[in-house]
Amino acid sequence: MKELPSIKQLVPKHVAIIMDGNGRWAKQRGKARTSGHKAGAEAVRRAVAFARRNGIESLTLFAFSSENWNRPATEVSLLMELFMSVLKKEVVKLDENNIQLRIIGDKSRFSKRLQKQIAQAEEKTAGNDQLTLNIAANYGGQWDITQACRTLAKKVEDGDLTAEEIAEEALADNLMLSDQATPDLLIRTGGEHRISNFLLWQLAYAELFFTPVLWPDFDDTTFAEAINDFAQRERRFGLTSEQLTMLMQDIDTRTEE
Repeated sequence: MKELPSIKQLVPKHVAIIMDGNGRWAKQRGKARTSGHKAGAEAVRRAVAFARRNGIESLTLFAFSSENWNRPATEVSLLMELFMSVLKKEVVKLDENNIQLRIIGDKSRFSKRLQKQIAQAEEKTAGNDQLTLNIAANYGGQWDITQACRTLAKKVEDGDLTAEEIAEEALADNLMLSDQATPDLLIRTGGEHRISNFLLWQLAYAELFFTPVLWPDFDDTTFAEAINDFAQRERRFGLTSEQLTMLMQDIDTRTEE
């Protein structure tokens, strides 16, 4: 089972971001939605650089949800091409900066060409450990939980597991990101106040930060504002404030010893 984040932790180990507002950003400027997506790619570069500089261990970006296939075919096609272009261009820089790239989601719906490119990018950066950059593409939280359940069901069917042995830990171990710390902080840009089927299980105890800033305008100042807000939260993980105080006193005592 994953350890809870440190009680005293001020900088989150794992930040997840719902990158919302590309289309509205473009519309406000009288431009095509595609220009918003291209501007959003620049915001991704800034966010990755900020996370690396500030000691964040994992950064998970919601790039393309399983529901996004319902968008106009031309926009979906352009998003796929942009994804491939950015992936090809950025993988060398990621590797040079010791950043590991992971693509999470149902990759089976992508073209064979894109699947191959993803596999090559993941392989090239697999040994890097400065920051893990997770790109959620064709991802949905409900899908994630469902595929974990299927994996466990198959183990029961094969006799490797009994139904009684299925616990929260077993399910969590079969979800995307199971080898990383669970997200401490979720940031959503664009002004909406929902998590939109993103990391439903993993965000159970995450702090939520919503900002009206549209994703292409997301910069170091906004990221720092979210981190500062996070640092001031009292993270109790189901404990009372009194229990939390006693726990921190106990930690202080053991540290002094």
